[in-house]
Amino acid sequence: MADRRQVLRFGAVAAAAPALAGAVSAPALAGGHGGARHKPLVVGHRGASGYRPEHTLASYELAARLGADYLEPDLVSTKDGVLVCRHEPEIGGTTDVASRPEFADRKRTVVLDGVSVTGWWTQDFTLAELKTLRATERIPAIRQQNTVYDGYFEVPTFQELLDLRKRLSNELGRDLGVFPETKHPTFFRNIGLALEKPLVRTLRRNGLDKRGAKVFIQSFEAANLRDLADDHRVEVPLVFLSSASGSPFNDPRSYADYLTPVGIKELSEFVDGLGPEKGQIIPRKADGTLGTPTTLVTDAHAAGLKVIPYTFRAENSFLPAELRVGTDTTAYGRSIDEQVTFLRTGIDGLFTDNPDIGVLARTLV
Repeated sequence: MADRRQVLRFGAVAAAAPALAGAVSAPALAGGHGGARHKPLVVGHRGASGYRPEHTLASYELAARLGADYLEPDLVSTKDGVLVCRHEPEIGGTTDVASRPEFADRKRTVVLDGVSVTGWWTQDFTLAELKTLRATERIPAIRQQNTVYDGYFEVPTFQELLDLRKRLSNELGRDLGVFPETKHPTFFRNIGLALEKPLVRTLRRNGLDKRGAKVFIQSFEAANLRDLADDHRVEVPLVFLSSASGSPFNDPRSYADYLTPVGIKELSEFVDGLGPEKGQIIPRKADGTLGTPTTLVTDAHAAGLKVIPYTFRAENSFLPAELRVGTDTTAYGRSIDEQVTFLRTGIDGLFTDNPDIGVLARTLV
């Protein structure tokens, strides 16, 4: 697998769309691991979810127009095996399904990765049924402005996102990337709706599983990524996501152990990058302010891996204490300063709900 990693390329990215500070140049993560330093990628986290309900075509399109280099869909499965873009298979908090009397009897409790969750589940809906629902803002108490769009947008399929990517790439004159995440792959495999095969099939049908394609596949489960590398032989880069605590589902190894120098070296046998929670790059101190950066970026780069942390958001409630402005938790704080601080650690990109802020921040480093 080491040879496979050495021939994979992150691909050159063309000029980005104008953002807050006017037209800016976008990054080129060409060259192999350990090559020259290039401008970091801006990944539209669930689209431009700071401005539109997440995982809608409207959110993805706005992210592209704000200058995002990559669009990030979380992928789950419908009852009939179609990949759709939702943060979780439970959709009570991201669609209007709770207000639909015809689906009241679909509400049930499911054990998701060892936790009992009650709600409505994509695996209980055919695509045709899911298409009758409309997206809603997931965190309305924080993003009240996004609620004006509740009820207007469908739940998109992965193919519809790829179609949008192709159209916008032509219109904007730059090759937009996609950064799909397999959500709860063990869970879906256990109920007979494995995500790997339809994901790989869809990428190949669209000519996107090849060296140089603007695609990363990411997962919180190392076993899922190894399966994609070894069994499905994907040619695009793979990214291992990690949390500040806990372990991948059904995995005795903790995220902390995976991110030791030894663990990173082992991951580098089948993955090409890390997607850590941003606190694993710069932890917060007890008072909520930013602490001292860890060695994670240096350790990952030493193993030939890129580092693209998540998630950067503009509201005070998500910012370190010293970068909040005022006492309103829903108001915007000094999010540009936060992203600049993290970019200066040498990260190779970032996931942000506000792509225009990310585009501007990278010009200031």
